[in-house]
Amino acid sequence: MVETSQPLGRFQYQRLELKRCVPTFLSSHKTLFTVLWIAAFGSVFLWQRNAVGGGGFNIFWRAPVRPMPKLRPFAFNLTDFGGVGDGVTVNTAAFERAVSAISKLGKRGGGQLNVPPGNWLTGPFNLTSHMTLFLAEDAVVLGIQDEKYWPLMPPLPSYGYGREHPGPRYGSLIHGQNLKDVVITGHNGTINGQGQTWWKKYRQKLLNHTRGPLVQIMYSSDIVITNITLRDSPFWTLHPYDCKNVTIRNVTILAPIFEAPNTDGIDPDSCEDMIIEDCYISVGDDAIAIKSGWDQYGIAYGRPAKNILIRNLVVRSMVSAGISIGSEMSGGVSNVTVENVIVWNSRRAVRIKTAPGRGGYVQQITYRNLTFDNVRVGIVMKTDYNEHPDEGYDPKAVPLIKDISFTSIHGQGVRVPVRIHGSEEIPIKNVTFQDMSVGLTYKKKHIFQCAFVEGRVIGTIFPAPCENLDRYDEQGQLVRRSASQNTTDIDYDF
Repeated sequence: MVETSQPLGRFQYQRLELKRCVPTFLSSHKTLFTVLWIAAFGSVFLWQRNAVGGGGFNIFWRAPVRPMPKLRPFAFNLTDFGGVGDGVTVNTAAFERAVSAISKLGKRGGGQLNVPPGNWLTGPFNLTSHMTLFLAEDAVVLGIQDEKYWPLMPPLPSYGYGREHPGPRYGSLIHGQNLKDVVITGHNGTINGQGQTWWKKYRQKLLNHTRGPLVQIMYSSDIVITNITLRDSPFWTLHPYDCKNVTIRNVTILAPIFEAPNTDGIDPDSCEDMIIEDCYISVGDDAIAIKSGWDQYGIAYGRPAKNILIRNLVVRSMVSAGISIGSEMSGGVSNVTVENVIVWNSRRAVRIKTAPGRGGYVQQITYRNLTFDNVRVGIVMKTDYNEHPDEGYDPKAVPLIKDISFTSIHGQGVRVPVRIHGSEEIPIKNVTFQDMSVGLTYKKKHIFQCAFVEGRVIGTIFPAPCENLDRYDEQGQLVRRSASQNTTDIDYDF
């Protein structure tokens, strides 16, 4: 059976399997990072190859076709409902007939829809409760590129209107609302949104509605997404919205790193009790962006994102950031742990972004055991991300940003390791740094940049921290109290 997640309160945090076997300071940093890269990509290879039903890379040999396991009392093939996997036939009706059949089996344990090897062109379709969508190895679900086949939906209540245009928005390729017990899995089959046409029309301003995600699950619980590849989404790739008890594991998410606008990897939005682990993400925007609504609409909706664990990832974002919180965070974000993550060849590694008008809070955020490789800015907190849905926001609704810790942060090729840009109206409170050593590419003063921040540094870190932070020794004893918490030392010129 497919494993389902437990509530986050029961998670047993695990130590990184790949423990450091060499001292922090070697005579050759290149040697250290060669070891890190081999270990990291070796682990990616292993989980892809050995995942439950996972479809490995098969670089040196071709594995025999594996039978699709039966994970529900009833199992069907898409071909049973008239599906044709030739890449030309439109299979929307076949998917709809299959889902309708499974919807009648909920009281008997639900049903499984197997998608065999082939190219299965389809328009958007909905899932149902107690359903497993199983993608075989070499099965590719292709999103139809003509937007007239994509239905329009009401705007998300916590956003006020379509994210890009007022009014209705396009739905997602694979969609679900008010569901329980849904699994999307397989032998690493692929869901391909064929977003190239969407991106081009967006850049040319030929679309009248907000683009749709690739996979969007709303108002649902007990969701498992594992052992699949998602690629080339028209917009955000995987968007769980107002969901509880969500597990995303062993998922590969891909989009071009440039000119694939807003193709975020995973956007947990007002979700609770969620784990994202063992994934590889390389996309044209944030790899992960935790959200909870936009300005006055998010404040009114009032659903926070909370109890989220993100671990054991390799991510890349040349346009935005590896792991982001915000900027739409008006419902609040709390109790988030990000650990054992490698961010490589990216513009930013981890970022918190907000602005006056957002309201809400970002608090109890833990980052630990992060590795940055060839990253322009490592750690970013930005409080002037002034993008608003309309003129109705309240500029006096300022967010609270506090209780954020960074432990065991390492890397090489980083231009600006830290840029914490608080403000007089949005000061950043209780930030902690411990065990940090980041190799630099830009030998300039003030590369640890701060403004309106209070917090502490425990022990010795590199590069030297800003004057805004208190200093403690390794035993946690106060060495020097800062008198410069409101000092501004932000330089966006490098």
